[in-house]
Amino acid sequence: MGRKNIKQFIQIVISLGIAIWIFWFLYKDIAFDSLLDQIWSSNWAWILLSLSISMLAYLVRSWRWTLLIDTEEVKKVSLTRAYHAVMIGNLVNMLLPRAGEVARCGVLTRTNGVSIGYLIGTVIVERSVDLLCLVTTIILAFFVERELFLSLASQLVDIKYLWQIALSNLPIIIGGMAIFALLIAYLLRRFRDHGLINKAQHFFREILSGFNRIAKLSNPAGFWISSVLLWFFYFMTMYTISFGIPSTANLSSGEVLLVMVMGSIGMIAPVQGGIGTFHALVAFILIQLGISEVDGKIFAAIIHGTQVILVLVAGLASWLIMMKLPSWTKPVKA
Repeated sequence: MGRKNIKQFIQIVISLGIAIWIFWFLYKDIAFDSLLDQIWSSNWAWILLSLSISMLAYLVRSWRWTLLIDTEEVKKVSLTRAYHAVMIGNLVNMLLPRAGEVARCGVLTRTNGVSIGYLIGTVIVERSVDLLCLVTTIILAFFVERELFLSLASQLVDIKYLWQIALSNLPIIIGGMAIFALLIAYLLRRFRDHGLINKAQHFFREILSGFNRIAKLSNPAGFWISSVLLWFFYFMTMYTISFGIPSTANLSSGEVLLVMVMGSIGMIAPVQGGIGTFHALVAFILIQLGISEVDGKIFAAIIHGTQVILVLVAGLASWLIMMKLPSWTKPVKA
């Protein structure tokens, strides 16, 4: 086993260990019978509707990806193949955080002959847009549930005191920010040939070129509409399942939006499938909304567990289908 493989193996073990530890710490005091009782008492019609909406979200994500891939230089990829590649990527992410993005690109490279470098570029664009959508959703949740946001913030810090300190030291703060900006500019210029600086600059250039690529798409409106629709489906997935579980059936749409935001942040964490981090953040916000600690944790376990089962089943099915397809071969010129 090479040095690089050993390093990757250690990273996988550490991230999985952290995920399992967080999950165990959260659920060690909850009886398994309580979880089963909550599952059986849930309205499965709502849960199945939630899973159906999740499948629609995966299809929309796949369609959006085909819009990014489709250019004059690259042969159009069908929605079916893009969907199967996306589901295989989600399956791989359950084991190796972030590796699924490369895996889905590798699948289309094998079956369609599209350059993997080009496909990874489209995924970077996708993730940049998703980050923009997440930030927009957080801002929307703040305006919808402003009082709760401020209440949570006040529990962590004294906002009024910090505001008074900031006003009384405004010249110092502005001066400090200016000095910090000049220092960053100096370091970037002084160490512009350093590997880390080059990587950071390359990353931001990729993002900018990605947004330029969106403007040049044959269907840019479709791309942005699918991005908005994708996050709407994410919300509806959470909203519908909340009706299916007695403890969360009375949550308002604004409160569910806040739960979705916390869950999305939990899924970003570099652990397998958001295990532990998703549960912790969703349970935390539900407790703030007046749901009992046990019910909050059980809700997080149900929604995450059903989504994991969906990804495992659909992902394995997609893998079996795509593995039966022959590898792409370059056409022989006459």
